[in-house]
Order: sequence, then structure tokens, then C-alpha cells
Amino acid sequence: MSSSTPTDSPKNISRQILALAVPALGALIAEPLFLLADSAIVGHLGVNELAGAALGTTVLQTAVGLMIFLAYATTPAVARAIGAGRPAQAMAAGRDGMWFAVVLGAVLTALGYFTARPLVQAMGSEGATTDFAVDYIHYSLPGLTAMLLVLAATGVLRGMQDTKTPLVVATAGFGLNIVLNFALVYGANMSVAGAALGTSIAQWLMAAVYLWMLVPRIRRQGISLAPSWAGFISTGQVGSWLMLRNLTMRAALLLTVFVATSSGTQTLAAHQLVFTIFSFLAFALDALAIAAQAMIGQELGRGDAARVRKLTGIMSRWGIYFGVATGLLLFATSWVFPMMFTPDEQIRQLTTVGLWVLALSQPLCGLVFVLDGVLIGAGDARYLGLAGVVNLVVYLPMLWAVHVFAQDASSAIAWIWVAFAIGYMTARGVTLSLRARNTAWMRLGS
Repeated sequence: MSSSTPTDSPKNISRQILALAVPALGALIAEPLFLLADSAIVGHLGVNELAGAALGTTVLQTAVGLMIFLAYATTPAVARAIGAGRPAQAMAAGRDGMWFAVVLGAVLTALGYFTARPLVQAMGSEGATTDFAVDYIHYSLPGLTAMLLVLAATGVLRGMQDTKTPLVVATAGFGLNIVLNFALVYGANMSVAGAALGTSIAQWLMAAVYLWMLVPRIRRQGISLAPSWAGFISTGQVGSWLMLRNLTMRAALLLTVFVATSSGTQTLAAHQLVFTIFSFLAFALDALAIAAQAMIGQELGRGDAARVRKLTGIMSRWGIYFGVATGLLLFATSWVFPMMFTPDEQIRQLTTVGLWVLALSQPLCGLVFVLDGVLIGAGDARYLGLAGVVNLVVYLPMLWAVHVFAQDASSAIAWIWVAFAIGYMTARGVTLSLRARNTAWMRLGS
């Protein structure tokens, strides 16, 4: 166990957190910007084209969202090995994670080609919109493996406490994506397919940059570029629990939308606006969680339990303080945001009600995101997967009560967000805090 040094001071630790979190935030925002660019370019083609691209994007976002475990599984494995002073083991873990992404991408690509049309038709699409959606998916699929490879490679760099490189690569990729999409959609007259193909090309170029950076590092450690079966299985095991976690969270979101939909069009519209703000704030909290993953993983690899405790406490306070600040800001501006999104006065009023509840929940959300990052960094995937199931089970009766007893749009939007932002987040906060308070998740060493 390492001795205490001046770098253990809260001020220096805070600098470390910022150095990791700020670039991570920029990289997190880049992917939604890819999709916004596609929407903006395609939107000028026509209504059917835009609707088709929206459906195709939804399918791809769902697939890639569930595969985010590729970054979350790779980061702690690499960080722990580096903390233990075993760079060869770290590079081997990164190599296996990237191979897992390639194989998974190939399987999903093959499935996507055959299931694209049934999927969009099951979502209620028909006519020309269906054709455009299928085109978007088919021309996006060549880049799906690259997207997953980028996730895994990003996880490797985060484990090495490098969040600046992913920011640079993502920013360059975003700029190239816009140029390619314009050229293919309008210059080559490829319509929706051009936007998807442009993004696929940009993703492969990003993946190539990561491979150019990481392959020499793997070779320098004297290890084979071929995956090890044990490492491949280990990535799959950790990933399966993290996917279960992701599935339960996505189920909670989808069921919330179902209840909002059943409460009427106005409630659904207001819910979507509140959720947009929630998602934006989540990027900043995710950046703190990524810093937690990288720092906790390395300290556990070093075997320094005391420093892990100290880091957990400091980052938890950061999450709460950030939540207090954003909550106060959100409450003070809760009447402004709705005006930016809709001219409908009733939708504005309903959105403001939802934002009040969201503002109240922000300190809790901050703690939840940070503790989630701490346990991911510790590789405590099995607990997170099982806790996700428990949280969803606790949440379901709350949603049922809102669905049955909400009498009007105003009470519906208020209680939907009480159930989600306070009820569901409290369930997550309790399961995470109970785990963080003991030492079962602190598996010291590599």
C-alpha cells in the first residue's frame, strides 16, 4: 500500500478529477452531435426522409447504447493493471476488449441487414418512410463495427487516464462527418443513404486512428495482437452484467415514456422536453463518473484502499455539489427553457412543473452517477447488474400508481418525474450507497 503524499490533498485530487472529466465531457457530447448533423442535413430533403432517418437513428442508438459496456468493461481492467504496475496486462486487456468489439460488431451487422425492415415496421413505419429508414440502417451498418471498436479503444485510453485523446479524435471525426455527409447527400445525390455512409466512413477513420495509436503500444509490451480466449471470456462476462444494467435502465426509460404517452399528447410533449434537459445534465455527471472509473481502477490496482476511500468521498461530494448548483440554476430558469422549445403555453407550464421536480432531484442524481462510476471502475459489474433489476422492480409500482391515479396533465407530469427523478433515482442511490459503504467491491491488486 502506498504511503500518503502531497498529491493526496483534496486540492490536487480535484485537479486530477477536472483533468479527466472536462475532456471526457467534450467527447461524450460528440456522438449526439454526429446524429444532430445527420438530422440537420437530412431535414432539408423532405419529411419522409427526415422521419426515416429518425427511425434509423433510433434503432442504431439503441444498439450502440446497449453496447456502451465495451468502454465500461475495458476502462477498469486497463486501469487496474496499470495501477498494479503491469503494463503488458493492461495492453492485453485493451486488446481483448477491442477484439470483442470487432466480433460483436460483425454479428450485429449481419443481423441488422436482415432485420432492418421488420424492426422499423414494428415501430409503426410505412411507405416511403420505411424505405428511407431501411436505407439509413443498411448504409450505417458498415460503420457499426467501427463504432463499437471506438467505444472499446476509448475505454482503453480512459483506463490509462487519457481523456484528451478521445476528445481530439471525436472532434475531428465530427468535423469530417459533416463534410462527408454534405458531399454524399447533395454532391453525390445519395439522399438519406449518403448521411449514413458519411458517418460510417468517419467512424472507420476514427477507429483507424485509435488502432494506429494502440497497436504499437501492444507490440512494445511483447504480447501477441491475437486475442486470448481467457481475456475474451472475461470481457464477455463483465460485459454481460453491465448490459443487464443497461437493459434495466433502458426499460425504466421506455416504461416512463409509456406512462407519459397514456396520459395524453400534452403530457408526452412536456415529458420529452424535461427529459431533454435531464439528458443534457447527465453528460456532465457522466464525465465525473468516467473520472471515477479511471481513478478508482488504478488505485485498486495499486492496492491502496485508503486512497480509494478518500477518492470515493471527494468525488461523491463533487457529485452532490454539482447537483446542488445545477438544481438551483435549473429552478431559477425553469420558465425560460420551455420558451426555447415550444410556443404552446400549456406545454410550457407542464414542462416547468417537471423541471421543478428535476431541479429538486439533482443532488441525488449527482451522487448516483458518481457512485455508479466508482463501482464500474472497481469492476463490480455483477452487483450493478443485479442492483439494476432490483431498482426496476422497485420503480414499477410507482409508475403503475401514476398511470392509475394521475387525474390530469399537470398532476401526471409532476408525478411521473417524482417517480423517475426521485423514486427511481433514490432506489439507485440506496443500492449504490449500501455497496459503497462496505469493502466487498474493493478487490485490491490486479
